[in-house]
Amino acid sequence: MRVVFTKGPGTSYGIAVHRGNGAALDPRNGPGGHPYLPHDLVHFLAEAEAGIELGVYGRPAAGDHGLFWPADPAERARAVRRRRTERVRPSPRARADMARSEELAGIAVPVREVRRGHLAELPAYVTVREIPEVVDRIVSRFDDHADRWHRLPVGGALA
Repeated sequence: MRVVFTKGPGTSYGIAVHRGNGAALDPRNGPGGHPYLPHDLVHFLAEAEAGIELGVYGRPAAGDHGLFWPADPAERARAVRRRRTERVRPSPRARADMARSEELAGIAVPVREVRRGHLAELPAYVTVREIPEVVDRIVSRFDDHADRWHRLPVGGALA
């Protein structure tokens, strides 16, 4: 699977997922909010480093569309109908993997911010729990990508 993050103006960005199985997916916009670490790039790197298989990007890699929508209008309509009529829910494992992805993203970003001197201290929700060992590896992955992302011009991309 290939994921492309395209920088927009300010802290906005787009995400395109190209995969070998399942329907082609439409690109979508990300929530923005951080000049060095787009939220969805944080999830991508955290999931890759932690081996999370059914998170934000693992579900599309496994053939599900996850948080993305099929590009084909007929397939999109079928997906919308399935969600409405069948109340399609992710499996317990997929829900657990998504929760783990959110947890690691929520811990790793402030850890990096403190290490880089952008925050004076960790927020209380991070300091009240033990920081998982994998966070150090995730933060190293952030460091490999954050400055490159920040230097990109609008319209530039990381894949």
